[in-house]
Amino acid sequence: MKPAFVSILCGAGQRRLSGAAACFSPGFISSQARPIHRTLLAKRRLDRNFDDEHRHGGRSHLPTLRMAASDPAAGGTNAPANVSSDLGRKLVLTFYVACWYAANIGFNIVNKTLMKSFPLFVSVTAVQMLAGATISLFLWGTRMHRFQRATPADLRKIYPLALAHLLGNLFTNFSLRQMAVSFTHVVKASEPFFSVVLAKMFIPGTSFSWPIYASLIPIVFGVVIASVSEVSFNWPGFLTAVASNVSFQSRNVLSKKFMKGVDFDDINLFGWISCLAAATALPLALIVDSTKYAGVWSAASTTIGGVSLLGMLAFCGLLHYLYNQFSYLVLHRVSAVTHSIGNTVKRVAVIVSSVLFFRNPVSRQNVIGTIIALAGVAIYSQVKTIRGDKRKTA
Repeated sequence: MKPAFVSILCGAGQRRLSGAAACFSPGFISSQARPIHRTLLAKRRLDRNFDDEHRHGGRSHLPTLRMAASDPAAGGTNAPANVSSDLGRKLVLTFYVACWYAANIGFNIVNKTLMKSFPLFVSVTAVQMLAGATISLFLWGTRMHRFQRATPADLRKIYPLALAHLLGNLFTNFSLRQMAVSFTHVVKASEPFFSVVLAKMFIPGTSFSWPIYASLIPIVFGVVIASVSEVSFNWPGFLTAVASNVSFQSRNVLSKKFMKGVDFDDINLFGWISCLAAATALPLALIVDSTKYAGVWSAASTTIGGVSLLGMLAFCGLLHYLYNQFSYLVLHRVSAVTHSIGNTVKRVAVIVSSVLFFRNPVSRQNVIGTIIALAGVAIYSQVKTIRGDKRKTA
């Protein structure tokens, strides 16, 4: 017979081992792994985190495992090696964030400059979609990234997302043509408002707690304050900026409805979305803009030159692809809320840089409204995490 204390120790060890095995079992891991999309962005990742918390009594097992693995005392690992590894990861993350911000700022400045000489926003959007498709095909063809084949059934599920992606970019480019870059991004900061509205309208049983609704008030109030004093304000530009928000947030809603059973990594999914969007946008551009090409090209050639115009179109498409991909890379390395806050800071950087570059007149009321709206976005992101306010399905 074993001594009592030996039995107790053995029983405790077996329970710990069974608990650890349960954490690494296929059933547990598959419950943590779900298809991810860009722009399905931070919302789907946030919902997944909340699901984990509710399933495991308010605590996620995965962070606990990562903390245990990084604790030198727990696993006998080398502390200096862990510090060096953590520093390396932080440096890589910093590099990705810097590239994300730089590509997005550059895209908005180049895009706005391009629109002044080449105001055919449908054709500009088609070139941006074509750039994303071309780069994706290059990555697949050179085997720089693993190619994931899409079946006809997969393409039917992805196409609604591609259409929403295309419409969102079309509306954004039209708004940028009509208004200042800074004000377009102030209006686009109201995305959380449309996210909540569309979820309530199209996802049955969706509900949010009162702090979520309260956090929308400063967003809407700030946009209204900024709009009243905006020099470049006009209704077509404002309404298309709003339509852009609706399109991009609809993509998130559609992803939950159509993407079940479709499992692609971010680069492959964005590649297929770009290919489908380009296949739709190119014929549309020919229908809408074909009769305008000669006159616009002649005018642009006399101001910036034909070669420069082609270079700007190609560079704008490249920046569009890069800022989307770097956004995905950052999202893979941080929590959904951290990414959302980073996106808010990025929007501030875009607004400030565009005001400095284009020297747009900005009133005090416009600045106050912008600050209130962006603060509301940050509060919305924090409330979603602190209170665990995910969509609750009945």
